[in-house]
Amino acid sequence: VQLVESGGGLVQPGGSLRLSCAASGFTFSRYTMNWYRQAPGKERELVAAVSSVGGSKNYADSVKGRFTISRDNAKNMVYLQMNSLKLEDAAVYYCNVFRSSQNYWGQGTQVTVSS
Repeated sequence: VQLVESGGGLVQPGGSLRLSCAASGFTFSRYTMNWYRQAPGKERELVAAVSSVGGSKNYADSVKGRFTISRDNAKNMVYLQMNSLKLEDAAVYYCNVFRSSQNYWGQGTQVTVSS
């Protein structure tokens, strides 16, 4: 299993970023995919999840209405569109899949929100 995130960067408050995660090494279309984030000194938290065929999406309360998770099963990709970014959204964002009783993580992509 390999998960490779991209798309992080520096953005001003109110700005937008789109994170991408390229997945390989497993049957992508069979699994729920997740985005987590971890800020310095804080625990890793689930931000958003999308079911295997994309019909069900769930979000942390802190990002509802601002973030949108999506996936493209033909490309083995999962995305996180982040709008109206706030200072508190700054974190390392990780792509995740739980498969065969094990969590798999990407290397993470840094999102910095600063004026």
